[in-house]
Amino acid sequence: MKTRTKVILGVIALVVLVGPFAVPVNTSGTLTNKEAAALSWNGESEFVELAGHEVHLVTAGSQQSDRLIVLLHGFGASSLTWKEVLEPLSSIGFVVAYDRAAFGFTERPTTIGEVNPYSSLGQLQVIDELVSKYGQGKEVVILGHSAGGALALGYALDHPEKVQKLILEAPAVYGSGGAPSWLNWVFDIPQLDHLGPLAVSSIASSGLQILDSSYYNKDLITDQVVANYTAPLDVIGWERAFWEFNKAPRSLGLVERLDQLSVDTLIITGDTDEIVATADSVRLNGELPDSTLQIIVESGHLPNEEKPLEFVEAVISFLAK
Repeated sequence: MKTRTKVILGVIALVVLVGPFAVPVNTSGTLTNKEAAALSWNGESEFVELAGHEVHLVTAGSQQSDRLIVLLHGFGASSLTWKEVLEPLSSIGFVVAYDRAAFGFTERPTTIGEVNPYSSLGQLQVIDELVSKYGQGKEVVILGHSAGGALALGYALDHPEKVQKLILEAPAVYGSGGAPSWLNWVFDIPQLDHLGPLAVSSIASSGLQILDSSYYNKDLITDQVVANYTAPLDVIGWERAFWEFNKAPRSLGLVERLDQLSVDTLIITGDTDEIVATADSVRLNGELPDSTLQIIVESGHLPNEEKPLEFVEAVISFLAK
């Protein structure tokens, strides 16, 4: 009986330890990132080597302008979120909108080097290299939406000498940071790491629910808007990259540093934001030393998409001060 028990326990252990590796983890993507980018941007975008990987970006305006405007999208979005405001903003500066690691059409590294491109540290490095590449001798404006707003704020806190103006649209300041550090050991379990991409693949459907909650006027969620959010899911390996993003440390330590911000700041929010509560933007405006708040009425989490004219007007007015 003892031998039989040992055999049974051994089989159970084998199933638990080895079984997960027998589960196929495939990708639903069928295109390379460059093929997908060409379809969405009609070949008008480009790829630039930054922080050790190829970053997809689109530009508008003259590179000779004395102002650089860098656009950072939020969670689950891409540079496509800025399509309606790129040209209007290019009238006041050289605009660079790029895809953050794990999103859009930026390269999705599968081998993590010294700096994890999916971590906040890696993403801040991309911003810094963008500013160095395009911002020499220019007024630098960093504009970030939602989780991109948190990164923009983090960069301005780290490099106040490099940023002249900061614009935060529905910034996710009070609830960002990724997985808590005490969970790191869980992500290191090989079996879980193997199955991780399957666990996060549900974003393909749940992401559309988030998009619906992001708009005040649901009639504005056209087939093209939906396509802008689903196109990156055609990229081979998007699930693995999204899993790596969820594993990566993203704490920026923003809240305890808010009173240290020395950059002139504009906060833009919709009056019915259900993703980052409008009240959070109001609170942030009260806690920053030098900020202005612009609330766009009849707008949710994405004023830049839902009310592009009002959004651009707010940005231009702020930068004209």
